[in-house]
Amino acid sequence: MTPSGFGRWPRALPSGSLLALTLLLPACSRDTVHDQGESPPATATDAIAAPPKPTPFFRLPTANLALLDANTEEQFFTGTVGRSWTSGTFGCVRSEGYQLHEGLDIRAIERDAKGEALDPILAAADGTVAYINAKAGLSNYGIYLVLRHQFQGWEIFTLYAHLARIADHLRPGLAVQCGEILGIMGRTANTRDGISKDRAHLHFEINLMVTDRFPAWHRKHYPGQRDDHGIWNGRNLLGIDPRAVFLQQHPDPAALDLSALIRQQPVLCRTLVRTTDFPWLRRYPATVDPAPATSHAGIGAFEIHHNFLGIPLRIIPRTAEPAKGRSRIQLLEVDAAVARDFPCQKLVRQRNGHWQLTPEGERFLDLLTF
Repeated sequence: MTPSGFGRWPRALPSGSLLALTLLLPACSRDTVHDQGESPPATATDAIAAPPKPTPFFRLPTANLALLDANTEEQFFTGTVGRSWTSGTFGCVRSEGYQLHEGLDIRAIERDAKGEALDPILAAADGTVAYINAKAGLSNYGIYLVLRHQFQGWEIFTLYAHLARIADHLRPGLAVQCGEILGIMGRTANTRDGISKDRAHLHFEINLMVTDRFPAWHRKHYPGQRDDHGIWNGRNLLGIDPRAVFLQQHPDPAALDLSALIRQQPVLCRTLVRTTDFPWLRRYPATVDPAPATSHAGIGAFEIHHNFLGIPLRIIPRTAEPAKGRSRIQLLEVDAAVARDFPCQKLVRQRNGHWQLTPEGERFLDLLTF
């Protein structure tokens, strides 16, 4: 069934386009999209003997499936101008490794007669619409939307950016199904140079949320400054590598263990925060160790292990300590090798042979524990 509103879109689509095909897709398995040829009719015996194919929790958000095939990354990723496809991947991949890219830039595979991208953008999982930004000028993401998902005890947010347009039936709070059409790939942005027609792509992220107290934190620290997106401000979303998620569940969807994938990331630094009430503890309890059963002094602080983005990979309860003469946030340790491997990290720096939090690192920890 065609989602409400798509029939009213003014741009005509060529007969047999990917959009027409995707509208008919009932499931999110890779075979459903990738095998476009005719299959022999199933027999009654086949229907009884063959178990149903598992549906991955996360599916690729366009019909471009080159990520799942060997040595075809160049057909999947769109790199930055003058750079290789690797600059469209996740992590410290830009400006010689010193600039972060917190998502995947997925290449267009369907275009109209004028060369504009036509690829349908698909929900990567069952969820609800969390946020829609329909004004390209308000963000370097251009027109984008965010979906909220629940999986294995984690609250996950997927973000779809640079869209040409969003399906007009979508609104915050609406439930969507894995594979449902969210919009059409485009090249909207508010950056000075814009995105050229040949580089039209989907910028896709899988995120964790730092705190639902972001608007209050922003008002306190940036009085008078605009906050156009509230809790959906980019600094309040921490990315995990979507490529790792997709590849871990391929070809076996049951292989995806999100807790293990997150907690096994390299630890950049350990901090101690002398506070016991902040939203992350309740939103992501899988990152929090149980309190020691033998402790009678009470929990007065948490030791936090961070990856290069600041994601709390592990939070360890610590007993109360005298607060006098001690700061609320303390840097305990830095792994110099991890800092070297991730030069785009902005949390810590070394001065005169000593590691310290950067101003950005201090702001992040203040936001996390606000």
